[in-house]
Amino acid sequence: MNRPKVGIGVVIQNAKGAILIGKRKGSHSPYYSIPGGHLENGETFEAAATKEVFEETGLKIKNPKVFCVTNNLRTYREEKIHFISISLFVNDFEGEPRVMEEDKCESWGWYLPSDLPKPHFDASEFAIDCFLKGQFYIRDQQ
Repeated sequence: MNRPKVGIGVVIQNAKGAILIGKRKGSHSPYYSIPGGHLENGETFEAAATKEVFEETGLKIKNPKVFCVTNNLRTYREEKIHFISISLFVNDFEGEPRVMEEDKCESWGWYLPSDLPKPHFDASEFAIDCFLKGQFYIRDQQ
């Protein structure tokens, strides 16, 4: 059966209130997005977040916490790929972000959540919207 896949996204906030956003390359070009990836079989959300953030940015995150779930229907409408994303929040990390996967990401930068670069990947945009509104799920994410 063709069913939705599970994605992981991580909102990393620094001491100034900015969040880490990457300019994507490859299959997610030209979108900007928070770090993330796919949940593997048998993996916890926290382990997936820790792994994906390190693989993409070189940051070592601590104590990621699930804060929302999103149903990414814009991507489904555009690409016929349906993802449900689990988003985690972290503000405890070590290191400075750097591009670790040059084929997937052009750059990383810190942005205020109210001033995101465009175009923004839907799962990331929805997660940040939930973060700003303090909501676990927003139904009408069109």
